[in-house]
Amino acid sequence: MVQSFILIQTEVGQAASVAAAISQIPGVTSAEDVTGPYDVIVRAEAESVDELGQLVVARVQGVEGITRTLTCPVVRL
Repeated sequence: MVQSFILIQTEVGQAASVAAAISQIPGVTSAEDVTGPYDVIVRAEAESVDELGQLVVARVQGVEGITRTLTCPVVRL
């Protein structure tokens, strides 16, 4: 299982609706509005890195109101 945090910047005033929409996507375990340089932080999981990439590119980035994403895979050191 591959887990990641996805840091999201949104259009002004869109953080809550983006977080709500993303929280409904299969593979997303949490989506929270936050303050700071990013507007929403998402935790997601998939069976492989390829599936994680498909989740981010095909599903998450398709949500209306998103301007930029940064995917941070979790590593076990």
